[in-house]
Amino acid sequence: MKIIECPRDAMQGLPDFIPTPLKLQYLQQLLAVGFDTIDFGSFVSPTAIPQLRDTAEVLAGLDLSNTRSKLLAIVANTRGATDAARFEQITYLGFPLSISETFQRRNTNKTIKEALQTIEEIREICGKSNKTLVTYISMGFGNPYGDPYDTAWVVEFVELLIARGVSIISLADTVGVADAGSVRTLFQSLVQEYPAIELGAHLHATPATAVAKIAAAFEAGCKRFDGAIRGYGGCPMANDDLVGNLPTETIFSYLQTQGVLFDLDRHAFERSLKLADEIFPKH
Repeated sequence: MKIIECPRDAMQGLPDFIPTPLKLQYLQQLLAVGFDTIDFGSFVSPTAIPQLRDTAEVLAGLDLSNTRSKLLAIVANTRGATDAARFEQITYLGFPLSISETFQRRNTNKTIKEALQTIEEIREICGKSNKTLVTYISMGFGNPYGDPYDTAWVVEFVELLIARGVSIISLADTVGVADAGSVRTLFQSLVQEYPAIELGAHLHATPATAVAKIAAAFEAGCKRFDGAIRGYGGCPMANDDLVGNLPTETIFSYLQTQGVLFDLDRHAFERSLKLADEIFPKH
């Protein structure tokens, strides 16, 4: 079971800039917990995501000598991938591919066809720089724009990604529209049909729906969960209102009731929870 902690997603939509030293303090604390991966920053235009304009500076300040966690950075184009690939500390490059044409344009300023070509280019960059591409299928459970949606398209997109050599695919409920039933159905079909793919859940949810979505994905065979401490965050490119991430502490709590064991530093996790409460605005 892999837990990916996503402070990048928690921070990116905040209007007030979190000072670089505070970001460093928080990320350094998260590195002590023992997460499989930390989605720590992004190499995108600072005009689009000003909160993360200091990602390279943050990366330079991190001490990775005593952590087993790997780092993931989000990119939106080949320029960003090229920039991120220069840093040997980064293991994964993440790219959002949307089923919604509207959101693909809003999020990366590309058509879906152009985004698929970009994925091929980023895969090539990853191959030359010893990185692994993680692709998110954004709006994987529907969208708020009235764009057509069908679960068969999700399967088609998975096959398009497999054909391009992508081996880690995360289904994203970008604006929290999925219910537990749709999560279970989609994960069951994909896990059974594509057992060689590492299939992840990047689900946005309200506190009232989080546990049901986690349970649905887990029961359907998902073994990779994205979360953010306290459920902070959301996608500022998707809608006017941010729908929070799955709270990491809720993911842990549920999976432990199912007998899943984690080799984590509990004290470091508790300190991370307290630090998050100091850094993030109450909402």
